[in-house]
Amino acid sequence: MSQNPPACRLYLITPPVIDDPEAFAAVLADALQGGDVGALQVRLKDVCDAHIGAVVAAVLPVAQSHDVAVILNDRPDLAAQFRCDGVHVGQSDASTVEARRIVGKDAIVGVTCHDSRHLAMEAAEAGADYVAFGAFFDTDTKDAPTRAEPELLTIWQESMQTPCVAIGGVTVERAEALARAGADFIAVSSGVWRRPGGPRAAIAAFNAELQKVER
Repeated sequence: MSQNPPACRLYLITPPVIDDPEAFAAVLADALQGGDVGALQVRLKDVCDAHIGAVVAAVLPVAQSHDVAVILNDRPDLAAQFRCDGVHVGQSDASTVEARRIVGKDAIVGVTCHDSRHLAMEAAEAGADYVAFGAFFDTDTKDAPTRAEPELLTIWQESMQTPCVAIGGVTVERAEALARAGADFIAVSSGVWRRPGGPRAAIAAFNAELQKVER
């Protein structure tokens, strides 16, 4: 981890499919040598709870050795059971209050707020530790029902203290602009795992762009 993290940090999301948890943990360990990462979200759809647990067990020691918080997507119950650092919930998942009740007062709770400042304000008032806006660009990682504009980040940064995450189709080439607009974190999946040169080089490239932005 960088000794001087950038004002806007990288929020890494796992690939959508992880067949071999231990093999992925090795890839992650190498990738994290590339530079600062604030959080790793374990996002796996249509798999059994036991497989999610195996992935979390494999990545937790790797992430935590680099001071990277492990956030589980969708499932506050499993986040608590598997001792993750927090949970991320969507608008159709558990409410912010319910997620907090399940994971506890010391865990991280993040909330998807699409392109809505109103939803974000409700989440912040309910105790969310961060809100996520997006998608800012086309993405093949998930179906994005909304399209957010960078001005949303600026307005949020100027009016609210709760950190915000920019997500959706973010590449190295797009990261600096979103950071300058006001994102506290840039959420990236395929922009790291599929970037030519490999994940370690991708994280280094993202950090080089984010280090250009000061607050």
